[in-house]
Amino acid sequence: MAELIAHFDAMHEADEDPWQVTSRWYERRKRALTMAALPLERYVNAFEPGCSIGALTQLLADRCDPLLAMDAARAAVVRCKTRVAGARNVTVEQGRLPDDWPAGPFDLVVLSEVAYYLDSADVDASLDRCVASLAPGGHLVSVHWSQVADDFRTPGHEVHRRIGVRPELVAVASYEDKDFRLDVRARR
Repeated sequence: MAELIAHFDAMHEADEDPWQVTSRWYERRKRALTMAALPLERYVNAFEPGCSIGALTQLLADRCDPLLAMDAARAAVVRCKTRVAGARNVTVEQGRLPDDWPAGPFDLVVLSEVAYYLDSADVDASLDRCVASLAPGGHLVSVHWSQVADDFRTPGHEVHRRIGVRPELVAVASYEDKDFRLDVRARR
């Protein structure tokens, strides 16, 4: 994992927007669909691990009070903090999954294009912590690119399969196309 974090640090140091999340149609569309899929207008306490430069964080800030955003890459955390500097309800911290998962309880957790960077054991540990930290009725939103990349350790479809078999979670909404899959689940 240390080499992956170093890889992300280098990417964020070399490029202010390494995945072009602010300019690519795919990214803008995915964020719009993610926000539209949220079942509630407001959330009391939310967590967004893997926030990167904060493009989704900025949108979530308008619907969550408070919101904790986290990323493993130091440069990403700095950029996210700058992006949401005016939002008093947002805290941005550096940390990695699953080790730095906060206690909660959360009524919203958003796993957006982060879980496929984890190996199988860390995906399971992160999901264990996610379910344990979700309040009853709380929502888990998972959205992952449908393709593969060299730095993915667990395919996105496998992450969604593992979430789908969790007995503590019930399906609320789902969307899938050739580019990505988005699932909303609620804690029983």
